[in-house]
Amino acid sequence: MCPHIRWTLESTLGVRVGLDWAAQPAERGAVRAELTWHGEQGTGARIASALRAFTDIRFEVTEEPSLGADGSRWSHTPSLGIHHAWVGANGDTVVNEDRLREVVTLAQGSPEAMAEMIEELLGADWDAELEAFRYAGEGAPVRWLHKVG
Repeated sequence: MCPHIRWTLESTLGVRVGLDWAAQPAERGAVRAELTWHGEQGTGARIASALRAFTDIRFEVTEEPSLGADGSRWSHTPSLGIHHAWVGANGDTVVNEDRLREVVTLAQGSPEAMAEMIEELLGADWDAELEAFRYAGEGAPVRWLHKVG
């Protein structure tokens, strides 16, 4: 599957991509790779959409905020599917006011329902599932696919 993922990234980015695959200690027989990319706003969404075709992989794509544009993070796991969240300059997940108003309306005064919906907006289940996979191995840095610059 590794060559197919590389080909998908190359097709999406329009450039050759070199991925250094390494053992993923969180799952026996699994491998991991990192990619730093440069591109116009919206490239992260195209990468996430392309990778989503591989339903059995876990990935995160982070597009950093830039002048006049919020950042975004797409997280995907085989069991949960894909989750999108906006990301502020400090890396925090940002929930806009319309989504918060919807939570208040749908929760109908139930603190438990409100807490559950906010956790979903924040991507808590995706973070919980991906956390073990973010650990890159002893002494290795943890990085995600992201936009630089």
